[in-house]
Amino acid sequence: MSLLRVRELKLDIPKEAKNLAERMLKDLENSKRPYLEAVKTSLDNSEYSAKVGYLTPGDKVVRTELNVSSVQKLARVLFILEILLRNIKVGAVNTKRELYYICKGTIKGSTRYKPLDFEDQNESDSIIDFIGDMLEVYREELNCFANDRGGQTYSQQLVVTETLNDGDKATIDLSTLGTSPFQPKNKPQSLKLKAKKKIDFCLVVESEGTAGTLQAMGFTKRNNCILMGAQGVPSNGVRGWCKLIENQLDVPMYFFGDLDAYTIQNIFRTLKAGSAASLIRNSDFSAPNVRFLGVLPGDIKKYDLHTYKVKESDAGDARALKKAKDALENDPFFKDKKNKDLSDILRWLIKEKVRCEQQSYFSVDPNDPIKTEKIILEKIRKGDYV
Repeated sequence: MSLLRVRELKLDIPKEAKNLAERMLKDLENSKRPYLEAVKTSLDNSEYSAKVGYLTPGDKVVRTELNVSSVQKLARVLFILEILLRNIKVGAVNTKRELYYICKGTIKGSTRYKPLDFEDQNESDSIIDFIGDMLEVYREELNCFANDRGGQTYSQQLVVTETLNDGDKATIDLSTLGTSPFQPKNKPQSLKLKAKKKIDFCLVVESEGTAGTLQAMGFTKRNNCILMGAQGVPSNGVRGWCKLIENQLDVPMYFFGDLDAYTIQNIFRTLKAGSAASLIRNSDFSAPNVRFLGVLPGDIKKYDLHTYKVKESDAGDARALKKAKDALENDPFFKDKKNKDLSDILRWLIKEKVRCEQQSYFSVDPNDPIKTEKIILEKIRKGDYV
């Protein structure tokens, strides 16, 4: 099935699951080995086009055919698929952690399910991911939601209308929340956004704490903007929320984070173009137009920022450097000429072996509590971003 068809026409998941089960049964009746196929969600099956703006899947699939070593996996897929279909039918939702315990409880209550038991949650998680990749649907379409994390948002100009499961609507004016942030959901497609007056930009801050500091110092009071804390590697909620802002409000979006290989490669790339693990989701969970505002290599000298040495003798640092080199060689995002400036930053980091944190801007003028805000605005105004 084509991913485009799934996204545009919305797959009838129960019908597709029934067809799959009937095909497997027919294969067994005809003395053929049943099999399951899923999109291969890995870097070696990832394609990137600057025109599209995010990582998309290639033609590779993961095929699991019934044999002695795979019988447990196939049985587990059908077992969990039945639980997910039941949830869809009755309108129940669960996290992966809850589904793990639902599986454990179901297995505990029936001796015939005992061979399907899971040692830990990673085993059931991998089956849930496989089912999504197999049907080419989002986990949320299977009524499986991740815990909300990150994306705490502040604005004096943004109004959010949410359509609830029962059809009712809830409207939130972010300017009325006081010091409390708005927390986006992992399925932000149920939200509609409206600006009370023109919003000049959206600033996504890697550190939730730094976003909170900027807000506490009046950032959104002085600027017609959206301010968001990403809280490290962006969750589905953060990625989908940024995509929604990009699509519905069409405002410039900037990412303010550390200057290190991990931030460029794992955090910013995931926000901008998605990830290899989420190939079928990246169209709705990436923000291709977001720019990297800083820390930039030139900022270190310009603002006399404090840096740390990256030591190859340190296991963590060595691993980050190796991953950066691998990304330059194998990641289609960094290999695309459209992203040359970001690739050049990775090369600079590998060569110079330093890292600089976003909080270092607070050292520029300790006597000016909004100096970091002034630097951010100056960089936006002068186009000092990648």
